[in-house]
Amino acid sequence: MGEGRKRRGRTEVVCDILSEALEGTNKTRLMYHCNMNFLRFNRYLEELLEAGLLVRVDSNPNSVVLYKTTDNGRELLRVLRRANEFLSF
Repeated sequence: MGEGRKRRGRTEVVCDILSEALEGTNKTRLMYHCNMNFLRFNRYLEELLEAGLLVRVDSNPNSVVLYKTTDNGRELLRVLRRANEFLSF
């Protein structure tokens, strides 16, 4: 049988979102970067916002809402990347 695509785990999706939002980005760019459908992506986004790992930034001049990784999100991303390095041999 042929091998299909491997599904990403929750940790990998969270890392993708947090890394893309390090400098701040809009919702559409985040969703496309993570290659997720709208409903599934919104669940992750809400969870990360509620956990304080992402913050919504409304203060840019074009009134575009941006999402940015918080300091706690950066720390989690650092730890997850380190764990991935350790576990990938």
